[in-house]
Amino acid sequence: MKVLVAIKRVVDPNVKVRALADGSGVELANVKMAMNPFDEIAVEEAIRLKEAGKVAEIVVVSVGPQQAQETLRTALAMGADRAILVKTGETVEPLGVAKVLKGVVEAEQPGLVVMGKQAIDDDSNQTGQMLAALLGWAQGTFASKVELDGDKARVTREVDGGLQTVELKLPAIVTTDLRLNEPRYASLPNIMKAKKKPLDEKSPADFGADVAPRLKVVKTEEPGGRKAGVKVGSVAELVDKLKNEAGVL
Repeated sequence: MKVLVAIKRVVDPNVKVRALADGSGVELANVKMAMNPFDEIAVEEAIRLKEAGKVAEIVVVSVGPQQAQETLRTALAMGADRAILVKTGETVEPLGVAKVLKGVVEAEQPGLVVMGKQAIDDDSNQTGQMLAALLGWAQGTFASKVELDGDKARVTREVDGGLQTVELKLPAIVTTDLRLNEPRYASLPNIMKAKKKPLDEKSPADFGADVAPRLKVVKTEEPGGRKAGVKVGSVAELVDKLKNEAGVL
């Protein structure tokens, strides 16, 4: 079985994000970029399924600028077999990404699509669900455990009340949560081998995908600083402030 893993290039999670002075977005110039952490977990899960003999080929795909090649090479160094870059210089919204991925799925015919539940830059948590709707496939979101058994997949997912296990008929979409696994570090030999693995470049037009933006960012601003606390002289004064000033009682 072939597995398709969608990954996104985002600002490194260890970098402090700063808003642009004009409020049009966040500063990306000379900022370290990396693979979205949730997508890194998706790549690791695909590799583990291959190591278990459940998967024959892992294809990674990313929709983004030319620099996303570096992110794809990281996935190849981890253990993916080949990569596809759908190149675009524009910001692509979740629906646009889902449309592109639909075209990639139709071309590649994978038995399973795995991706992070959300990207840490926009936190939309929409692409996997939209892709499942466009394809008419089953979906298992927020996965903390994935088991393949023939033409079925059992996905344990994290919900507000605890854990829920669902059984999906393949092909299906699975989105990964943080507790699914711990991604591996790519070894130096694998990093060198990744340079020779195939990486194809496509465009959204190759898949007939409309990626025109439908949303407009009105303003981006950093959160305000925390205000200084105050001392109170008695419990009665504390209760009064909580009730009349903070409005929490």
